[in-house]
Amino acid sequence: MLNPSTAPPDQSEQIAELERKLAKLERINQVLVDRVERSMDGQGSAFSLFQTAIVLEAQIRARTLALERTLADLEQSYHHAAKAQEQAETARLRLLASIESISEGFALFDATDRLVLFNQRYLTFWPGMADRIHTGMLFAEIVHLAIHYKCVLDAYRDPEGWIDRRTRQHADRNGPSVHALSDGRWMQVNEKRTRDGGIVGIYTDITSLKRAETQQREAELAQKTNLLQATLDNIFQGVAVYDRHLALVAWNNEFVRLLDLSPACVAPGARFDDLRAFNRALGEHGIGQPSFLNPEEGAVPLSFEQAWHSGRILYIDRNPMPEGGFVLTFTDITRRKRTEEALRDGERRIRLVTDAMPALIAYVDAEERYQFVNEPYRQWLDRPVGQILGRKMGDLLTPELYDRRKDFVDRAMAGEKVDFEVELTPSGASEQHYAHVSFVPHLGDEKQSLGFFTLMQDITERRRADATIKEANETLERRVAERTAALTRLNAQLKREIADRREIEKALQIAKSEAEQANIGKTRFLAAASHDLLQPLNAARLFVSALADLDHPKPNRGLISNIEISLSAVEDLLAALLDISKLDAGAVLPELADFPVASLLGPLVTEHQALAREHGLALRYVPSRAVVRSDIRLLRSIVQNFLSNAIRYTRRGRVLLGCRRIGNGLKIEVWDSGLGIPADKFDEIFEEFRQLDTGGTRNDRGLGLGLAIVKRAAKTLDLPIETRSRLGKGSVFAVTVPLGHKPAASLRHPPGRRAPGNLANPMLLVVDDQHSILAGMQAMLEGWGCTAAVAASGDEALALLPSLPRPPDLVIADYHLEAGTTGITEICRIRQAVGRPLPGIVITANHTPAVQTLVKQHGFSLLRKPLNPAQLRALLSQLLA
Repeated sequence: MLNPSTAPPDQSEQIAELERKLAKLERINQVLVDRVERSMDGQGSAFSLFQTAIVLEAQIRARTLALERTLADLEQSYHHAAKAQEQAETARLRLLASIESISEGFALFDATDRLVLFNQRYLTFWPGMADRIHTGMLFAEIVHLAIHYKCVLDAYRDPEGWIDRRTRQHADRNGPSVHALSDGRWMQVNEKRTRDGGIVGIYTDITSLKRAETQQREAELAQKTNLLQATLDNIFQGVAVYDRHLALVAWNNEFVRLLDLSPACVAPGARFDDLRAFNRALGEHGIGQPSFLNPEEGAVPLSFEQAWHSGRILYIDRNPMPEGGFVLTFTDITRRKRTEEALRDGERRIRLVTDAMPALIAYVDAEERYQFVNEPYRQWLDRPVGQILGRKMGDLLTPELYDRRKDFVDRAMAGEKVDFEVELTPSGASEQHYAHVSFVPHLGDEKQSLGFFTLMQDITERRRADATIKEANETLERRVAERTAALTRLNAQLKREIADRREIEKALQIAKSEAEQANIGKTRFLAAASHDLLQPLNAARLFVSALADLDHPKPNRGLISNIEISLSAVEDLLAALLDISKLDAGAVLPELADFPVASLLGPLVTEHQALAREHGLALRYVPSRAVVRSDIRLLRSIVQNFLSNAIRYTRRGRVLLGCRRIGNGLKIEVWDSGLGIPADKFDEIFEEFRQLDTGGTRNDRGLGLGLAIVKRAAKTLDLPIETRSRLGKGSVFAVTVPLGHKPAASLRHPPGRRAPGNLANPMLLVVDDQHSILAGMQAMLEGWGCTAAVAASGDEALALLPSLPRPPDLVIADYHLEAGTTGITEICRIRQAVGRPLPGIVITANHTPAVQTLVKQHGFSLLRKPLNPAQLRALLSQLLA
């Protein structure tokens, strides 16, 4: 049997229990034996006794075997228990060794928050009280010891809160907590609940980590300080920061530069009084006492402009800080002020140009309010400018005048350019005046309507001339009818009244001559009027070109661009009227010559490619090597108008330019894929100011004079014009030109090299008897970087030469000057005075071949009015290169 005294406590209890069970079994066996014995019959049968003995023996053997098995199991359990106890002891020793070997402090608290197990590292986290910590202590007792010995700073400051925080931490399963120790170390505590409700705590020394974090924060703070200073030094504004004690704590270099401060004002430890003393020390050159120099008002935000003693204009912001002090921000707006002055000067120049134009110009915004009117328009309204700008058209125009324009205003607001003729005065007035009106829409970046420009030209004289011609024709017809009737009635008396018939025929000739003279006078009047308008228009183009070369804000650039567009429209109209007038008056004599047709068509295609791409069209050209005989200028005008009309009236698809041989001629054709032209409109489209309504919204429909010019040019050259069209498919315009002979090859000699001019700053001399053109030319040329001297005559130019810093590199002169002199003569005189063949440019509104030949004979370049600034600039670059 097992010895209970040598067994472990649990094993002894098991052995005692087994012995009690064994004693119970022995008593049961005894009871069974007694029962068997009492159950024997009285006779004591041997068989019964034998049978009883057998049964008893079997039961005893079974009980004995069960007892033996029980004892064997008990012994085996004892061995297992001993082995388990040995393993548990080994595990406990290993656990103690493990927690002692870890670098962190370890502590185990049971469900009642009593200390069960800890290592020596744990004691190092309780300086001054490590010898008082033992197993069985409550955590609260440890906290109170820490408070007593002041070893944990936050426990000393808030003991109850630390205990509560620890309890909540475990309840909420928060992360680790960090505590500062009295010896300068930092402790991080990670605590977890065990299954039985206890707490396991890991205590880590993070002093080095906290020091590294502190150093990193200090480095980051220094980096942010450097970054802030670098940012301040790189912004375009001057910045200065004063704290609540009015000490300068931050500033940038722009602050020192803008205010021209002395080093004492921006040295470390400088105060706001130093800035005030610096301003007072300037004496009479100072700026008095600006409001931002009053520190007692530092809590009040300020924003104002200030002229500084250095001549700069500063925009100053003073903004208070929440904890006292303020931030000063200085922005140099000197350039902006100068630009504003330049813009105001530019506006005065624009108004000067528009007021000098013989047309009524105005700009109306999207609400039909006047935003700009020139002097002729103001005179027409007969109101001061202050009573016009900002008011609606319907308020200023009479109901009759406004109603006649309302439909056209709506179309212009929808983005369509419209042209129409109206009465300038209400019907019933003592003297009726008529005008040709153009509404040019002003579209924004997103194609929205911003308003429109209106251009009105007085056509009263033209109307009167037309009425005179019509009246003369009617009178002529009536007189012819009367005389014819008289002749019919007096036919029987012909011999007797032969003298009267001769007088009647003479009167008819006079009437016819008067009608023809009236028609010629009309065309000459239009030609002269158009020619006279070229002079102020040329000056206007020069002023606008000079303005366009300056820097302007975006809204002003749009206004200048729209003025250029309006001037171009006037220019196109005058040029077309001038061409028609010259052709009608017979002033254009064709100069026939043989030339390759490719020299005419190739440049035309190049000029119109950009326009075609702008309209989303493909312009295709089929080259030809044929040689034709014609006037290249007039033929170019015909083909150019064919191309312009094809591109203008084609919405999508392509335009084709090509040639085909027909007998002894060459047919030049322009095909388009436009909407087509009705057959009954073929003659109408070649009349002046006739345009077909295509139903589109394009604002570049032209003036309706292109095909009228084609008709007259073809008549002058005696060339047939052919028109074919299919509605919805497109149209074909063609002109047939006689074939010519191929010119003989000529040896080309390279042109002589000119003396190079000063390309960086050339000296130019301009001669013109119109002071407005001289002012415009000087402004435009100086805007291009040239030095321009101007003179009203050749004598004045010769007198000006000695005062120039150097001889001129090139001379620009108008052809017609005062006293009957010409620009060619005056350039030759200037050449002779300078002593070398200066390049010369002659500008004229006379387009006759004789003038062109005369200019070429003297070796000068020719430009026609109205002057195109781009052509002038390109020619200057070529001649001065």
